[in-house]
Amino acid sequence: MHPASITIARTHATDIGFRQLVITLDGERLGDLLFGESVQRDVAPGPHRLRVSNTLVWKTLEFDVKTGEQVRFEAINRAGKLTYPLLLLFGAAPLYLTVRRVG
Repeated sequence: MHPASITIARTHATDIGFRQLVITLDGERLGDLLFGESVQRDVAPGPHRLRVSNTLVWKTLEFDVKTGEQVRFEAINRAGKLTYPLLLLFGAAPLYLTVRRVG
């Protein structure tokens, strides 16, 4: 039996490129992702819960994995319309988080 696997990548061109993303799978912390990095883990077939946080906003996705399946997610820490003006004005600004299954 081949194990299933999950990969979470942070490589999208629209990622703002700063602030780490905290990745947890089924309540276990897999690590922090900086821009350009990815994390991969073998998992048992069945239901799982992925949680991604930029320490300001979090997203939780529930998904199923079949035996031998390789599931990929893309995590994007992105700016909104007011992010840069607020960053210049206050030194801090809201960031938005997108997590989507890509395979």
